[in-house]
Amino acid sequence: MSRSRPESVTGRRPLTRRTLLTAAGVAGAAGATTGLGAVLHAGGESAGAATPAAPSAPSATAPTAPAPAPAPAGPSPAGTTLESVAAPRGTTGYRRLAAGPGWPRVVREELAPAGRRREEKRTVLLSFVHLTDAHLTDVQHPVRFEYLRAAEPRAWRPQEALTVHGLVSMVERINALRGGPATGAPLDFAMTTGDNTDNNCRAEVEWFLTAMSGGRITPNTGDPGGYEGVQDSGLPLYWHPEKPLDGIDRRHGLPHLPGLLGAATGRLTSPGLGIPWYSTVGNHDNLVGGHYAVDPYFAELAVGDRKLYELPAAEAAAMRASISAGTDTRGSALRRLLRGHARRTRTVTPDPARVPLTNRQYAEAHLDPAYTGPGPAGHGYTAESVAEGRLYYSFRAPGNASGNTVGSTAGNVVGISLDTTNPDGDHRGHLAAPQLRWLDRELARHRDDHVLVFSHHPAASTPVGGDALLAVLARHPNVVAWLNGHSHRNRITPRGHFWEITTASHVDHPQLARVVELTDNGDGTLSLFTTCVESAAPYAAEPGDLSPAALASRYRELAFNAPGRLDILAGEPDDRNTELLLRRR
Repeated sequence: MSRSRPESVTGRRPLTRRTLLTAAGVAGAAGATTGLGAVLHAGGESAGAATPAAPSAPSATAPTAPAPAPAPAGPSPAGTTLESVAAPRGTTGYRRLAAGPGWPRVVREELAPAGRRREEKRTVLLSFVHLTDAHLTDVQHPVRFEYLRAAEPRAWRPQEALTVHGLVSMVERINALRGGPATGAPLDFAMTTGDNTDNNCRAEVEWFLTAMSGGRITPNTGDPGGYEGVQDSGLPLYWHPEKPLDGIDRRHGLPHLPGLLGAATGRLTSPGLGIPWYSTVGNHDNLVGGHYAVDPYFAELAVGDRKLYELPAAEAAAMRASISAGTDTRGSALRRLLRGHARRTRTVTPDPARVPLTNRQYAEAHLDPAYTGPGPAGHGYTAESVAEGRLYYSFRAPGNASGNTVGSTAGNVVGISLDTTNPDGDHRGHLAAPQLRWLDRELARHRDDHVLVFSHHPAASTPVGGDALLAVLARHPNVVAWLNGHSHRNRITPRGHFWEITTASHVDHPQLARVVELTDNGDGTLSLFTTCVESAAPYAAEPGDLSPAALASRYRELAFNAPGRLDILAGEPDDRNTELLLRRR
């Protein structure tokens, strides 16, 4: 069969070392599971506090059924990459962006043929949005690895201070979609597949939950009156938007943008998603820097007052190699490096908002009624799963449960969210036998449903349990798709009877989310329509404009112009906007 065919800030009490470590919950063992009452609100309000929208009434595991959905608006490419895609102006130097040609939809028939009359018989089963790898970043956090840029330009991104603005703009885009671009059916829910945050810290988790559920966010930690990060350090290793220095970024033409850092750490408001949303954990959400197990040493550094800004290139290269290998899960090499360069560190304002969270605390934060938003309460996590320290779960897709699915006659759809992280350390995927056995039982229990599986890591990035996971999924013909992220690259792979759909990140160019629509074609086949969407930010910001929308625009533009940017992350045409055929079991 053919592979593809194109178709058309407030005051705080004085902070001491004891205060900070108490707030961090690390006076005892690293695995202590203190409640969020102690962890999330210790030490007074943080400069990086987020103010959620007014709490909604808690809902059950599936959201409370809303009013009947309106009739579908009809298929439309508006607001998606079918209509237009950010494209550079000019051919050299720093390039501004403008609207470019859209990406066509490609029909893929590796798993089933495309019937000629499938459009006439089609019924919609589900329409949802896949978000992944937002990497909301506290750019002033003491346990960041920016200094590795001395060995590799991509180790630090010039756009990182604007991650919150980028996610809020993506939320605005999703809210503006009238329905699924292929079917017009209302969007039923959204799923994030991990690396929602970057450093595993309380402030970032609060920003993420508020961005998704609605409310005010101040993406700032440390000194509430000033920025204390690498972009004001005087080191030419980094882009300084307010006082340009000679260095790699100036050679790439990154602009002079007075006032950017103050605006980036200032308050903004997210409308929150207008549809139910679910959460999957990634390695950056529960490991130090996405790599190391949390323990008292790293927790003390995180909330402390010393930060390393620079490193000789040779040592940076060695440290980068150690991290990439994934074998030093406790960060022994990093500890030696930081202790050896203690005199190079600079003083920063300590902040308990930077405390790392345990797995239990991370899931528990989702259960806070202040972050319920459109539901469901806990966004997939439940009191039971929190008590067990379990970050995997199943749910009945809300469109099916509430009757919102348009014209559905083909049965229900169930989602399964996996935890592919390793709390003992390692950025790569890890699936232990107990979770695989649970998955096998869940798939058998839902044998009469269509099943969507979600995880952070794709098969290629899961050395422990990845092959076993594929074997489990292969045994169950009710699996229609496995959706994931982590690689920051669009890729769609046929896997026997289902499709593996990997979506690009929100932090690196091209900064995308993906709408997925599942239909029954009435001829023994199903179709999965995948359509990439960009944020709602304008393609170019006016000079001097520091509004949230303009900052989200700069976020996209800086990502495109970042030194060392990879050109492969958008994927091939048949990894982007597609119709994926598969046989109905």
